[in-house]
Amino acid sequence: MMMPSTLNALISLVGSSNVSTAQEDLITYAYDGTPLFVQKPDAVVTPQTTEHVAAIVTLANKASFAIVPRGAGTGLSGGSIPTAGSIVLLMNHWNKILEIDEENLTATVEPGVITSQLHAAVERLGLFYPPDPGSMTISTIGGNVAENSGGLRGLKYGVTKNYVMGMEVVLPNGAIIVCGGKTVKDVAGYNLKDLFIGSEGTLGIFTKIILKLIPKPEAGKTMVAYFTSRAEAAQTVSAIIARKIIPATVEFLDNTTINCVEDFAHLGLPRAMDAMLLLEVDGHPVVVEEEARKVEEVCREHHCAQIVVAQNAEEALKLKTARRSAFSALARSRPTTILEDVTVPRSEIARMLEIIDETAKKYHIHIGTFGHFGDGNLHPTCLTDERDTEELHRVEKAYEEIFEACVKLGGTITGEHGTGIAKRKYLHLVTGEDSISAMRAIKKALDPNGVLNPGKVFTL
Repeated sequence: MMMPSTLNALISLVGSSNVSTAQEDLITYAYDGTPLFVQKPDAVVTPQTTEHVAAIVTLANKASFAIVPRGAGTGLSGGSIPTAGSIVLLMNHWNKILEIDEENLTATVEPGVITSQLHAAVERLGLFYPPDPGSMTISTIGGNVAENSGGLRGLKYGVTKNYVMGMEVVLPNGAIIVCGGKTVKDVAGYNLKDLFIGSEGTLGIFTKIILKLIPKPEAGKTMVAYFTSRAEAAQTVSAIIARKIIPATVEFLDNTTINCVEDFAHLGLPRAMDAMLLLEVDGHPVVVEEEARKVEEVCREHHCAQIVVAQNAEEALKLKTARRSAFSALARSRPTTILEDVTVPRSEIARMLEIIDETAKKYHIHIGTFGHFGDGNLHPTCLTDERDTEELHRVEKAYEEIFEACVKLGGTITGEHGTGIAKRKYLHLVTGEDSISAMRAIKKALDPNGVLNPGKVFTL
């Protein structure tokens, strides 16, 4: 428990209304979106200014407590789970869009801005912020930057790091720095901005973020293709890209996920199909029509059993609903849902899907897989029950084999969810021990007392 003197010091810094030790708050913030991990903080602190954040970090170094930054708590690797002897630094109320600069095509936001709210605000002006994580209706921009979140549009538009131009950051020693800005070109000094992106709250706390915007695509076309073979679905994606077409969206659902979505949303999905591809092209209207025609042609060449092309925005939304609801639909099947995240080169997608199925059968567990076929990012999702310790042991062994196989295929253990607590013991499979030693050296240089989100990504 936190010493009364430390608690009083926090209250003196930010006010009693911004510090809570109430059990309902401690329990609420003991979780994030990751199953199986629970740890209550000693207190929940809601800073109101950047100076508050800096003062709290300075106090943490003096009083030897840890700080776990938190936005909406939607993370899937345990990144915002408190550690013993820590406080949660709650940033979700920092939710202002400070500026949309139409001349320089930037948006300056506080870290607690909800991703979909930023989408709506810029699109009203004919602009576009492409990153669209699956949790975009509840996740925050600060969390997106901390995890370098991906999304459905990653193939064509990239991920969060491709749209971060600058930031204000509180360092682990309490210093406030600014990295980057609105300039398109900037090579002055080390590129600290990219060091903080994806650092999962271990190197700094964002208090302001400058994002790049682009013009909103003039038109889009959405379609869904169904296949009796996942291998043919994977080959279809490769063939589309070989035709020099880069779709905005290339999403995949396997048979298990199709049936769970149909049970959940009643969209009329064909239950017998082995694979579903959600495909979307966007851009100039003439180009969109031509690319959509070619995509449909490629799907038919690769023996798709059925194809549905949206004729208007309402139909497009209905088709996208199947993919957007995949996780929610799977989560209804069993008491515990473990959503994982592996990425392989596109050429290895079909083999990776085979490995996932073979491993699930080997360990007698139930896995449904969906994901981003265009960039090789798959989400093998285990439907289990955390109260069954024997089954959980089998689940852990299965995922360990899936991660090892993924790396052998030239892939990585996480494409967008981060390492956090959940995957830190597998990090060496991808990076090797020397790379982890280099990461530790950076962490120790910036945070010698280990006050920011300790135990995440790796242990010191």
